[in-house]
Amino acid sequence: MADKKKRRRTDPSDSDQQHLPFRNSLKSDEIILQTLKDLCSSSSSDGATGTLTLSDLGLASTCREVADLSLSSVQSTIETLILRLTHSILSGQGFSFSVPSRSSANQLYVPELDRIVLKDKSSLRPFANVSTVRKSAVTTRILQLIHQLCTKNIHVTKRDLFYTDVKLFQDQTQSDSVLDDVSCMLGCTRSSLNVIASEKGVVVGRLIFSDNGDMIDCTKMGMGGKAIPPNIDRVGDMQSDALFILLVEKDAAYIRLAEDRFYNRFPCIIVTAKGQPDVATRLFLRKMKTELKLPVLALVDSDPYGLKILSVYGCGSKNMSYDSANLTTPDIKWLGIRPSDLDKYSIPEQCRLPMTEQDIKTGKDLLEEDFVKKNPGWVEELNLMVKTKQKAEIQALSTFGFQYLSEVYLPLKLQQQDWL
Repeated sequence: MADKKKRRRTDPSDSDQQHLPFRNSLKSDEIILQTLKDLCSSSSSDGATGTLTLSDLGLASTCREVADLSLSSVQSTIETLILRLTHSILSGQGFSFSVPSRSSANQLYVPELDRIVLKDKSSLRPFANVSTVRKSAVTTRILQLIHQLCTKNIHVTKRDLFYTDVKLFQDQTQSDSVLDDVSCMLGCTRSSLNVIASEKGVVVGRLIFSDNGDMIDCTKMGMGGKAIPPNIDRVGDMQSDALFILLVEKDAAYIRLAEDRFYNRFPCIIVTAKGQPDVATRLFLRKMKTELKLPVLALVDSDPYGLKILSVYGCGSKNMSYDSANLTTPDIKWLGIRPSDLDKYSIPEQCRLPMTEQDIKTGKDLLEEDFVKKNPGWVEELNLMVKTKQKAEIQALSTFGFQYLSEVYLPLKLQQQDWL
């Protein structure tokens, strides 16, 4: 009898589990799964109706968008551009580049598309001007390097590109910026230039896809998951029995969900860019959404930067607004952590952080953005955040236990369909 009592004390007891806040509010997994199936069906039917384009809205002539081009087309476009500049030089007029302006003043939020697009304003970048001579030289050098990549049919990283001429570029932010200018000038996506960013994002869960001909099963990638390929062109044959895609801001939350195999309890695909969204992760997320017709639910920190990250995935970044058609994933739902959750889930004061003056300013600036104003729920949550001057990270839920996120918070959110 003594041995039996000892075993009962060392095993996790049901009474211990009941002490977790809101644990008793959870219904059976079967009921929650039915809610997810309804959401998935709704998302599939919405996706079947097709998506609007700038041409459909009559904005194609006043806005600029790029497209995926073949290497031969990129090469030909560069050669045509350089030939025109050569003629200009030989005629004694020098040369200049007509560069699309990527400033905030030349951007437009289109509510019907729910994304930021670039308008058609351009500016001249003459070589014979002291203020633009260096940038003209950098632009010429980038065009030369891209032409080499086209002729050799190889890929390089942005870091590789920078190190080909460090003294000219001086800083990688400068070569990266001109690379975006060149992409916009040539009318092609960044991936069409064969310049990729280093692998950053990861994916795990109920997804099988081919990577350069190799079939990858993301349920067998361990808790680290599969690195998202930097070249989206080599990704294909996506298959999944998932009911939704869970987009996670932080690596720590991703690891917790991957180790707990949350995707087996509630069939889903979990993806993260480990902070700021990179191009490869944004392309991969859009491809999953488009091909699998699955709803996307986002789990971000309860601070202005969490919402900014969410908006980049959904509406696009201002820096790459020229390629928003390829880089944005429409209709991402804000699952958590939301400002209203701090009181709703009784997050202790010691787990909340005071917002800095910069945080508050960022929050107020977001309230002025059209893509925020379009969603009354976002406005309400942001106003609450700015009013209380409190923020919290996803890890604040760990105060109730390291597995509270996967065992209680997310299941309850899904059960209540508590997303915006």
